[in-house]
Amino acid sequence: MASVLISGAGPIGLTMANELARYGVSVRIVDKAAARTDKSKALVLWPRTLELLRHGGYVEPFLKAGTVAHGAQLSDGKNIVARVTMDGIDTAYPYALMIAQSETERVLEETLASRGVKVERSVSMESFSEKSTGGIEAVLRKADGKSETVQADWLLGCDGAHSTTRHALGFTFEGSTQDSDWYLADVHVTGLEPTDILHIFWHRDGILAFFPITAGRWRVIADLGPATGTAHHADPTLEEIQAMVAHRGNPGIKLKEPVWLAAFRINERKVKDYCRGRVFLAGDAAHIHSPAGGQGMNTGMQDAFNLAWKLNLVIKGVAKPSLLDSYSTERSAVGEMVLSNAGRMTEAAIARNPVIQSLRNAMVKFALSFPQIGHVMADTLSELNIAYPKSPLSVAGAQHAHGPMPGHRWPEPIAADTGKSRFMAIGPADAVADLVAKFPNLVEPANGAKRADARDLTLVRPDGYVGFAGAASDRAEAEAYLRTIAA
Repeated sequence: MASVLISGAGPIGLTMANELARYGVSVRIVDKAAARTDKSKALVLWPRTLELLRHGGYVEPFLKAGTVAHGAQLSDGKNIVARVTMDGIDTAYPYALMIAQSETERVLEETLASRGVKVERSVSMESFSEKSTGGIEAVLRKADGKSETVQADWLLGCDGAHSTTRHALGFTFEGSTQDSDWYLADVHVTGLEPTDILHIFWHRDGILAFFPITAGRWRVIADLGPATGTAHHADPTLEEIQAMVAHRGNPGIKLKEPVWLAAFRINERKVKDYCRGRVFLAGDAAHIHSPAGGQGMNTGMQDAFNLAWKLNLVIKGVAKPSLLDSYSTERSAVGEMVLSNAGRMTEAAIARNPVIQSLRNAMVKFALSFPQIGHVMADTLSELNIAYPKSPLSVAGAQHAHGPMPGHRWPEPIAADTGKSRFMAIGPADAVADLVAKFPNLVEPANGAKRADARDLTLVRPDGYVGFAGAASDRAEAEAYLRTIAA
């Protein structure tokens, strides 16, 4: 019997499986699709996701497969409105890693296979029930029509926007579908320079955006304005996309050799709670948003990073089951923020009123003339500013801390997690040694924390966020914090 059953082998399910397998948790992962996607779909891995992949020890294959984009350029079709650069952000990865979702899934699946776990394809989870004795009983349907009843301790629904898991839980997917149509083209492009940035044209007739994928290959997105009915818009032809590019973009941009052409509408939806009992939702099963900002897949993968270390500690008997309550609290708040940010960016991009367009362009140009504002925007896109200040796991000591506050990202790698998912203690050697001695399965000393302040005592969570932050004298408070978590 697998300890954890994962329904869905997209980027989120694969990330979840990799993290749990890395911790030594028994995992079974199924997907109704016969093969992983061959479409580019989600296109970017942001710096925070790369940091978490580095922490898990498997970022290098992504770096080799992706293409670096250093920022974005906004234009009104004639003049450059503003530029956003990521070069100055505080991370080892000051860029957007452009990588097709098909490649992201390939790397994740190959990494998972190297850990001894194989995705079971053409297998769908049809139903499940929680047993009174604890655990999950699920019915799996295979390609030949035969069913299998399986037992697991936990169920993770990573099964997308039409999640069987979410429907079975009866959770409401609150939100709406925008009443506008969009075109998408994965196509080869010439005449667009420079090639290491995102190009966004805020034309009076609508947005046109180019996202680099690989050398010469780009994702093109354009909005068509308000929808004229409920029927799905026909997929575009290459000629239609080329005509729109000629109208809204710079002269000389030519398209050829399309890989994927599609029309779509934007959904913005989210569940209130991400879990019930031994069942958890992650990724599109819990939240879907506008593609503006490219945050969707990254948000889902970070759901996985957040849940996996907590689930591991509970499964191993190191932490109380109540630790898992923080998953929904933390990630639902992040989902709300991403949904709001992406919605605002979309509304600004598709504004049709000429007065509003002029005001938007002037305000953005003025705001981004200040480096501090550009830095904030870069931190938002990179997801480095994601934090959990209101989490029950974010606790301040009695005295003031001089470093990052509880719930905020620790700004440097201090150790690669070898599969123990322990808190890293940073502070006076005797205080750290005392905490390690009292909580040997939950805490270990940090190695090489160059940004530590000698006046502080800090506990950094396994996912790189500060859990406890106080003064060096706050030993009793740090110990009390750990006792709320330890089993």
